[in-house]
Order: sequence, then C-alpha cells, then structure tokens
Amino acid sequence: MRRRSINFRRVAEEAAAHAQSILERWLSDGRREGGEWTARNPKRADARLGSFKVNLRTGLWCDFATGDRGRDLIALAAFLFDLPQDEAARRVAEMIGVDPYE
Repeated sequence: MRRRSINFRRVAEEAAAHAQSILERWLSDGRREGGEWTARNPKRADARLGSFKVNLRTGLWCDFATGDRGRDLIALAAFLFDLPQDEAARRVAEMIGVDPYE
C-alpha cells in the first residue's frame, strides 16, 4: 500500500491565513506588532519580548537571539512541540480543519 503524501504547502498556506489565532494560542504572552507576532521563546529562559518574531502573513519565524528559525507555522509547531515535520503538519492541519493530504 502506498503512503499518502502530506501537502505541506497547502497546510502552511492555510495556517498562515489563521496565523494570529494560532499564535495567540501557542505564544499567548505575545502581541501583534505591525505585521509580526512578537513573543518570548518558550524553549529558553527568555526574559522579555523582542527577539522571537513570527511574520503574520507568511509564518516565517526567527529567534534572533539563538538563530533558531523556520519558514512556516508547520516548522514552528515542530520546533515548539518537539515534533517531526510530518506530525507537525498533521496537527496544524487538524487544528485549522484541513485535510493534510489534499
């Protein structure tokens, strides 16, 4: 039986359309600053907002203090929750109500 492939691009694009609500849930101590979500990095002892940012249009994210970064909210989910990319994509897809295989 052939394994179905995850449509990462579609999941990432759909997630980007819901970026603010997703980030309010995942990084609840953050806030919107223009076109970015600025928060503390929960993976380290981050004392204040400023170095961890997510682009609300694209999902591109970076922790400028550590160099951790990714191109979309799937990569952010994998980073935040210690998941492999495919599992992160499935969970993000479930969260926003899309089929990851379409």
